[in-house]
Amino acid sequence: MSIIDWIVLSITLLAVIGYGLYKSKSEKTLDGYFKSSNSMSWILILLSIMGTQASAITFLSAPGQAYTDGMRFVQYYFGLPLAMVVLCVTFIPIYHKLKVFTAYEYLEQRFDLKTRSLASILFLVQRALSTGISIYAPSIILASLLGWNIYYTNLVMGGFLIIYTVTGGTKAVTYTQMQQLIVVFVGMFLAGYMVVHMLPKDVSFTDALHVAGKMGKLNVIETKIDVTDSAWWKDKYNIWSGVIGGFFLALSYFGTDQSQVGRYLTAKNTKESRTGLLMNGLVKVPMQFLILLVGSLVFVFYMFFQSPIFFNQKEVDKVLTSEYREEFQGLQAQNDSLNLIRKAQTTKLATALHAEDESQIKTLQSQLLQIEAETKVVREDALAVMKKADSTADTNDTNYIFLYFVVENLPKGLIGLLIAMIFLAAWGSIAAALNSLASTTVIDLYKRMWVKDKPELHYYKASKWFTFGWGIFAIATAMFASKLGSLIEAVNVLGSLFYGTILGIFLVAFYLKRIGGKAVFWGAIITEGIVIGIYVADIISFLWLNVIGCLLVLIIAGIIQLFVKKNSTPELI
Repeated sequence: MSIIDWIVLSITLLAVIGYGLYKSKSEKTLDGYFKSSNSMSWILILLSIMGTQASAITFLSAPGQAYTDGMRFVQYYFGLPLAMVVLCVTFIPIYHKLKVFTAYEYLEQRFDLKTRSLASILFLVQRALSTGISIYAPSIILASLLGWNIYYTNLVMGGFLIIYTVTGGTKAVTYTQMQQLIVVFVGMFLAGYMVVHMLPKDVSFTDALHVAGKMGKLNVIETKIDVTDSAWWKDKYNIWSGVIGGFFLALSYFGTDQSQVGRYLTAKNTKESRTGLLMNGLVKVPMQFLILLVGSLVFVFYMFFQSPIFFNQKEVDKVLTSEYREEFQGLQAQNDSLNLIRKAQTTKLATALHAEDESQIKTLQSQLLQIEAETKVVREDALAVMKKADSTADTNDTNYIFLYFVVENLPKGLIGLLIAMIFLAAWGSIAAALNSLASTTVIDLYKRMWVKDKPELHYYKASKWFTFGWGIFAIATAMFASKLGSLIEAVNVLGSLFYGTILGIFLVAFYLKRIGGKAVFWGAIITEGIVIGIYVADIISFLWLNVIGCLLVLIIAGIIQLFVKKNSTPELI
């Protein structure tokens, strides 16, 4: 990056973080540290929820996901608006009525302490691991820009995040996220504009969309139904897994995950929480659509211009300094040759689209798809050479595609702004996650079971130490994230392993009054074992695990309750 980019990056980061810490400097109690003293309006709730979701993974990995697999990932969010309605009707009134710090406090009142503790621990495991993956995402940027070792970069990135979160608490996170999203939206808009602006002069935005569509990159909706085909159940993204599986995932994420529940518990009242969640349901799908669209446009950009054989230049440099250099360079030459042919055919396709020559369009589309297939073969050969040169090489470059485009093609100043955008998205979501991990640990475990009846100041200080401890754990997790492929997919897979079970516990609590704590506790443990077994066996798409986990808890807990001595159970609050 240039000096101008570093200046833009530094000023943007310091200004936003300084503002967040300034707004939170008076918070010295648990209520202030975790709930912002219930002072937030719906607009801040909306921005905080969106900021927590929109991590660096979203802006690094989602465009790369669209580049490689098209836009069908957006179907993952189709169940979200309906989930927001259910949350507003069921979850929010109960949480606000009980004035809880965490979602899991309610479970003790409805069931017992062990069920509350189980749900808390399931949340802590999955959120801590996911946070580690989120730390790895911005570390990729520093490692690529500065040539640093990724492990040292994780330490630096995680260290800054720990200091920021420990110092500021929820209020710093919330106010900072408001500024972050402004930078994020401006940055993504400018990135999309620049992709189209840099296309050949006779290729318009509409032309770019047509080309992307012909290459299968605008596959927003997949409606195929074939429940007898095992491949259909393994298909990660179609309308059915998106609406049904996505609904259960969103319901659990926003209704039982403390990283989200903690956002709307800061609201002034129930109305503000509901408004913030409903607005999130309206905004999130279009936002994700536009982010993925940028990835599809980047794909079209490289239809007209030279694309690298592999987007992680650091791994390429390793091969070029090894004994396999000539073999790899030969494959690079083949890739460059195919790029030239692709560029010529894509230019012809744009001309045919203008002329509305359907016959020519179909011919050129078929030829371009064939070129794409040949390019993939050459790329696979190159990946094999990379593995021969270094058996530990990371051969998945999905997370590097958008970063490579930004650094190599955008003008000075804008590069710094977009890098700042990704950093801010990372810090906002990770800080919120660390804050939720600390609040759950302190409220549901430390204060409730381990160290009781201490002054408020003691728990406030303990909260800072637990934030620090979870930050260290997340950094350790980040050290292994390079092996997980697409980060945005890895995070959602990890969540799906736990969210269904946690949601099932809450649905039993809300709707099945006759089922007590012992039944739901053992039902949840059995279910979690089954869900993990199904995932390891790879017999179904991960989105369906949310549905399976939730329904299994309801069914197994109901069966166990038939054999449990009928004790009185608390009424639904």
